[in-house]
Amino acid sequence: MQRIDIDDVESGGMGDADRRGLSDPLETEDMSLNRYALEPGEAFSGGLHTHLDQEEIFYIVEGTATFEIKPEADAESEIIEVGGGEAIRFPAGEYQQGRNESDDDVVALALGAPRDSTDVRVAQPCPECESDVLAFNMGDDGIYLECPDCGTTVEM
Repeated sequence: MQRIDIDDVESGGMGDADRRGLSDPLETEDMSLNRYALEPGEAFSGGLHTHLDQEEIFYIVEGTATFEIKPEADAESEIIEVGGGEAIRFPAGEYQQGRNESDDDVVALALGAPRDSTDVRVAQPCPECESDVLAFNMGDDGIYLECPDCGTTVEM
């Protein structure tokens, strides 16, 4: 059994959002758990993306989050609002991005399984070939995007 106080977990991650990774402090093995507190205008992630190897669930504790979703990178976007006490699930391979477009704060829990997602795609076309997605990678020199078809790298 592991028990933590969320306020004792350091905020970190990409962007300005208050993202607290709870997986390590709770020593989870099979799922990822993050707590987000988004001020108006902030997003859960850096952009429209999918995990090819992980499904995700967002439970909105308070406020209203707006999600852009696409079944495929080149599909039309659908916009869905998810309010406090509601949850939304994204299967592996579905593109999504959540943000706070309201005037109030949003607090949410994000759960992912399996825990470690290593195959992430962003809905951004390759500058060299006809691929409509780029792979999100983390290397020794930082974060970069790479075309899964031709290998072209794009710095973020």
